Amino acid sequence: MKFSSVSGKNWIFKKFDSSDIIKFSENYSLSEIVAKLLSIRKKNIDDVSLYLEPKIKNLLPNPLNMKDMKNAIERSYKNICKGDLIGVFGDYDVDGASSTALLTRYFLSINQKIKTYIPDRQSEGYGPNINGFKNLIDNGAKLIFTVDCGTLSFKPIKLARELEVDVIVLDHHQSDVTLPDACAIVNPNRYDDTSNLNYLCAAGVCFVFLTALNKKLRDKNWFKKNNIKEPNMLNFLDLVSLATVCDVVPLIGLNRAIVKQGLKIIKNRSNLGLKTLYDLCKIQSQPTTFDLGYRLGPRINAGGRVGKSSHGAELLISNDPQETYQIARDLENSNKERQNIEAVLSEKINAEVKKYDNHPVLVLSGSNWHEGIIGIVAARIKEKYNKPTILISLNKKIGKGSARSVIGFDIGSEIIKAVQSNLLEKGGGHKMAGGFTIKEEKIPFFRELLIKNFEKSSALDSRDLNLYLDSTIAPSALNEDFYNEINCLAPFGPGNNEPKFVIENIKVLSSQIIKEKHIQSTLVGKDGSVFKGFAWNAINTTLEKYLEKKGNKMINIAGKMRLNEWGGKRKIDFMIEDVSLN
Repeated sequence: MKFSSVSGKNWIFKKFDSSDIIKFSENYSLSEIVAKLLSIRKKNIDDVSLYLEPKIKNLLPNPLNMKDMKNAIERSYKNICKGDLIGVFGDYDVDGASSTALLTRYFLSINQKIKTYIPDRQSEGYGPNINGFKNLIDNGAKLIFTVDCGTLSFKPIKLARELEVDVIVLDHHQSDVTLPDACAIVNPNRYDDTSNLNYLCAAGVCFVFLTALNKKLRDKNWFKKNNIKEPNMLNFLDLVSLATVCDVVPLIGLNRAIVKQGLKIIKNRSNLGLKTLYDLCKIQSQPTTFDLGYRLGPRINAGGRVGKSSHGAELLISNDPQETYQIARDLENSNKERQNIEAVLSEKINAEVKKYDNHPVLVLSGSNWHEGIIGIVAARIKEKYNKPTILISLNKKIGKGSARSVIGFDIGSEIIKAVQSNLLEKGGGHKMAGGFTIKEEKIPFFRELLIKNFEKSSALDSRDLNLYLDSTIAPSALNEDFYNEINCLAPFGPGNNEPKFVIENIKVLSSQIIKEKHIQSTLVGKDGSVFKGFAWNAINTTLEKYLEKKGNKMINIAGKMRLNEWGGKRKIDFMIEDVSLN
């Protein structure tokens, strides 16, 4: 059946192999619909059994496959034996905060001295700097880890080397062919790494490193000799799963096991900071990737955006209930402030976007746009227009930029090329996001370069107006049994997309506007089933007139299922992404 989308999108059902349905149903005891969904996803699956039951022990590769891993382990072991202070320099986003907390919690658990440093976003910017390194060294650090940063930090690492302090970089951002003179740079995205672990976030890299270091200590009988209980590495997966979801890396391979196991650890609420934030958010249900990505993550990020940059890491490290509660409250307030600033800035920038309607890459600049917010606004605009979006905040002829990209256009590589050609003062990133510093007069040339390279890229082929769907379902399918059935394919995210369904021939019974931007509708199917539908940010979109008021016309809706747990009650709602007419 052909659907006529009110938003102008083509509704396309994903392809599957009907022979797979019989095979998967029989071999793995799956229902027909789940077998169909599995067939649709099989091109991203190497081993169906591991996909359905992802476990760390089965998916963790040999850490030594990663470049410089051996050097990192040997130098760390030497430091542990001597008992010298360890410094950790982290980024202020969720991945950086989680990575910092992960290393700190591990080293504290084996009685090592540790000092952390998170740079202030406004005054210091992203990544290692001279003052930060001096702070760690002045406090006695003989070994410095940089986490979620450091791959392009030539000057600070050179300073540490001159002061006879070794640096180990644990990162996942893309590298240049020239690397800093560090003791070890463990990064699956460095140009000469062949581990095929380039899908890991920084916390994932840190976890693999700590697993290898832990084995080294066990093999050397270090735990018994020092009368220290060996840490259970699986207990750290709450932090790793949080970072993996919030950094929007593909949920494939080891990442699937990290998130699936990590959600179980989060449920145990063993990390006081996460537990406190969870309670503040009034989340009553079993934690999901949605909770991590859209509830906990933005609050942890808020400190680095508009509040105190170190708050995210401090929250995840602290074991003091009073301190943790205060940090969580501060982050909650910072998040509300972030939302207010974002709303004002979004309105301003959205008005500017119209001037660049015919540009395939959006490069916009403005005076004193909030540096901590432009990345979020860039992400929103990218989603709205399906175009790479770069926003630059100007201050005294110098711009700080934040970039968000689309599949097929590697923005991290583009930024590094622009640094090499002297268009940018400095910068870096990964495939989907990046940041940089640029002189105002060079912005037009940077825009021209990005547009030229985009038009040569494979992203042009993926920049369509298609909405890809898995299957049609009846309204009566919106029940817990069916939801749990589908959820055996979770965790969902990039690389393992959440199933999208179509429900045909429904009517709107009533609607209400939520927080002036969302629509909640009560819907009825042809079979008489009544259910709730939610359309986020639907006000002032084409969906509004079809969902806001009761109508006699039959419509079809496309979207995803969501488990709604509140006040001890559980029900399945439908998150509406698009509407079509019969």
